[in-house]
Amino acid sequence: MTVIPVDIAGRPYEVRIGSGLLADVAGQCGTRLRKPHVPIVTDANVHAAWGAVVEASLRAAGKQALWRILPPGEATKSWEHLSATVDWLLGHEVERGDHILALGGGVIGDLTGFAAAILKRGCHFIQLPTTLLAQVDSSVGGKTAINTPAGKNLVGAFHQPALVLADLDALATLPARELASGYAEVVKYGLIDDPAFFAWCEAHGRAVLAGDANARAHAVATSVAAKARIVAQDEFETTGMRALLNLGHTFGHALEAETGFSNRLLHGEGVALGMVLAARFSARRGLMGEAEAERIAAHIASVGLPADVRALGLNVSGGQLAAHMLHDKKVDAGRLAFLLMRGIGQTFLTKDVSLAEVSDFLADELKG
Repeated sequence: MTVIPVDIAGRPYEVRIGSGLLADVAGQCGTRLRKPHVPIVTDANVHAAWGAVVEASLRAAGKQALWRILPPGEATKSWEHLSATVDWLLGHEVERGDHILALGGGVIGDLTGFAAAILKRGCHFIQLPTTLLAQVDSSVGGKTAINTPAGKNLVGAFHQPALVLADLDALATLPARELASGYAEVVKYGLIDDPAFFAWCEAHGRAVLAGDANARAHAVATSVAAKARIVAQDEFETTGMRALLNLGHTFGHALEAETGFSNRLLHGEGVALGMVLAARFSARRGLMGEAEAERIAAHIASVGLPADVRALGLNVSGGQLAAHMLHDKKVDAGRLAFLLMRGIGQTFLTKDVSLAEVSDFLADELKG
């Protein structure tokens, strides 16, 4: 097992990465599970795959699981499901000192974490991420949120987990598309500030997706260590450092909004295409060479992720697509904040990008 500390001032916690962690969830959580009944929020797919394993571990420790099983998919991150989940937790008399378990991918982790943040002004929760995306990104760092009609993750809170258990065995149960979607967030860490890791991804990315245990362990551990380092420096995204973790997300969220936050475009797929667009936009501005931008696109495409916006078949103008960005959380005084690249591993934040410039760029990308 690899243990990576997340050094948040006053609230440090561990991310444990390894195999068999869900089968030993009671032992891993230890005294954090202080009552006979343990509230667990999950979705129907994850419960079918891992519910019995988790329940057996708890039962062996003299605990009983209390299950809240939600529908799978991005639509679950809603006011309706948040409200019902909070009412369910209150109905089970969850106290501030209790720990709620979030068993699932980013949707479950985000919704459960937000429920924990607002329940009695803050309860503890433990992340049990079962997708690659959640293990390398959303389960670490304390961002919790739901979606609204105006956009993705616009209502939420910073609320750190007490512990993260990333069981690599869970990745074996993922559909290929979900696994590839999560891989986009792995590539992101190379593009932010680690060109050597991007080169490693080019050499081993397909092995990660094919099930190579060593490659998966390295990808998850390297990604988590990178995120932990950035989050420890800028927990609340006040200095601009943590904003680097949103590479590809401004374009990606606009594409997700245009496709209705549906299975037509998974979050990681949107991020993958968003990173390609960020690279091409950077090249268009003369910040990086076109060949380097296309190197990024080629790797994204080589693992089966979208690298061409035209393939989505959107009936939309560049201006309409860019308009979604006005709801982005990084908008400041009406100005767009963009993550661009001076090269692979050289991502930076800028606020000198106009909506008209982005609209023109997207119009050209949509036309090809």
